[in-house]
Amino acid sequence: MAVDQAKIREHIRGILEAIGEDPDREGLRETPDRVARMYSEIFEGIGYTNDEIAEMFNKTFDAPTERDMVLVKDIEIFSYCEHHMALMYDMNVAVAYIPRDRVLGLSKIARIADMVGKRLQLQEKIGSDIAYIMEKATLSPDVAVIIKGKHSCMTARGIKNNTSVTMTTTFRGAFKEDEHLQERVLRLLKNTSEE
Repeated sequence: MAVDQAKIREHIRGILEAIGEDPDREGLRETPDRVARMYSEIFEGIGYTNDEIAEMFNKTFDAPTERDMVLVKDIEIFSYCEHHMALMYDMNVAVAYIPRDRVLGLSKIARIADMVGKRLQLQEKIGSDIAYIMEKATLSPDVAVIIKGKHSCMTARGIKNNTSVTMTTTFRGAFKEDEHLQERVLRLLKNTSEE
């Protein structure tokens, strides 16, 4: 489902009026149109199911015979909280999986994280959705997703705690069952962030 830009333009104009602004003044005249175009881009992920995203980004290659972890870290994304439509920013995603017969193209992992971020949601849901899509795209049940991010619903309003960071983990398959594997991936993330 595509974003209805006409409705967004209409409602943004109404919001501008509701907060006491003049939507016809020079600086705001084109704002409803700009916001409508921006929403089409930043909420693109709403238009796709997790299964469709897995199908879009499932380019795989033969896996090496030894089965060891693949880890892609420092994937930068942003998203919007479904409670306040507030920006979730400085989000850093790490995705690890243990390949079975196939390995996923590395850029596809970043594309999956980016597309999942383009929805109204919770950070916990981002991790869960990325893990689900990775399972489908790689045909491996062994997936870990670790996300660190800031939430403007905490830093810019309410408590206004500018230093707060939220960290979530999603462990599936071997990562969920094997504490040593969990520790290994977390240790790898910690050690590489200090280099």
